[in-house]
Amino acid sequence: MYRDALQDLTTWFHGSHRKPLIIRGARQVGKSTLVSLFAAEMGLTLHTVNLERNLYLDELFRTGDMGRILSEIEGLTQPWGSPGSTLLFLDEIQATPHAIQFLRYFYEERPDLPVIAAGSLLEFTLADHRYSMPVGRVVYYHLGPMTFGEFLHECDAELFAYWNTFQWNQQLPESYHARLSRRHREYLFCGGMPEAVQLFSEIGLQAQIADIHRSILETYEDDFAKYARRDDLIRLQQIFRAIPAWVGRKVIYSRISREDRAAQTRSAIEMLAKARTCTQVFHSDCSGIPIDAGEDRRIFKLLFLDCGLMNYRLGLSWRHLQALEEFQLVNEGALAEQFIGQELLAVRNRRDARGLHYWLREGRDGNAEVDYVIDHEGEILPIEVKAGKSGRLKSLHQFMHRKGGSHAFRFNMHLPSREEVLTEVSLGGQKMPSIRFQLHSFPLYFVGRLEAILGNIN
Repeated sequence: MYRDALQDLTTWFHGSHRKPLIIRGARQVGKSTLVSLFAAEMGLTLHTVNLERNLYLDELFRTGDMGRILSEIEGLTQPWGSPGSTLLFLDEIQATPHAIQFLRYFYEERPDLPVIAAGSLLEFTLADHRYSMPVGRVVYYHLGPMTFGEFLHECDAELFAYWNTFQWNQQLPESYHARLSRRHREYLFCGGMPEAVQLFSEIGLQAQIADIHRSILETYEDDFAKYARRDDLIRLQQIFRAIPAWVGRKVIYSRISREDRAAQTRSAIEMLAKARTCTQVFHSDCSGIPIDAGEDRRIFKLLFLDCGLMNYRLGLSWRHLQALEEFQLVNEGALAEQFIGQELLAVRNRRDARGLHYWLREGRDGNAEVDYVIDHEGEILPIEVKAGKSGRLKSLHQFMHRKGGSHAFRFNMHLPSREEVLTEVSLGGQKMPSIRFQLHSFPLYFVGRLEAILGNIN
């Protein structure tokens, strides 16, 4: 199973000052599978230690005795090979916090030994400051569900090759657009959880995929008991179940949970975000670079972990998704906004975990909202998910009038296009001077190639 992360791990492995790598991400997004695939691709002997199953190792790591630790690991796995031929993988490292501390000594004493660590609910262990973190001695990597491109690679290699090499100065044939649109619809149903993708690639759209979605969601809810007090457990489970219905909407605590105080609901959402089961998309006033300098953490909307899990929770079956018209698919149910956000997180945030932002203006003369805003080479770029023509993009026009800029983006289900927009904006009933900008439109399924799109525009 191909993952884009394999290229990043290869770069890490060959780095001149390689540090132990900690892979962060939600449960079942494929962290352990990724490491196994990487070891096989590189021809490395993999020494895997599941620390959750070997809790006694925590005290051994606490001693700081490198020789004893390596001997114990050898006894649990297999004899060490020659330098450069092995890879040590410490799985479920959150179960033994002293192993996290000890990672610095691998960097200082055994730089020849590549070490990768991963774990579920690792964010909570990393947030515990009762022990010193190996600051500057480790690097982090963020892994999410499989992207549409990875799904395409697994299920339709020929079509993936076309998608991955499409040049923006070419005309997209209707036949390819239809095939990519159909695969995109399948991805919205299946989602990017590796187990679901693997089953889909083997048997197609079957009821078993829904069974996988249900099992994953149940596993997450069971996990809450590991880090939540009993009083908080029911609240976490209820809010977790409610999030799919709030995707793309400004969060109002009292409407998510009428029984709880706002502070309790906020705390629960923050815990779920730490567990990477959801993402908070914060409003930014977009007054300058970086975007997060203008972030207002009191105003945010939510994304769920995965579009397939989201659809299962909302009760959307494959038959229902097939019946949706393209206009409905883009504009109803926040499904397209979930997909775009999920892809943006994968494209832009694997290494530095920068959050996503959107722009919101609320006033007496009406509200305006741009679905996402990103920065690129010193310019703030708005991204809208719409199906209408540019003349209907009133919020986007207001943003361009207030914030300036020369480029804006729209993702829909139409063929790629570019047009120069010249329009007037009315604020408070008064017409403002005309604004001019380039509007770049792309099908939803091309958002995974955003970096290539931006490079082409430059």
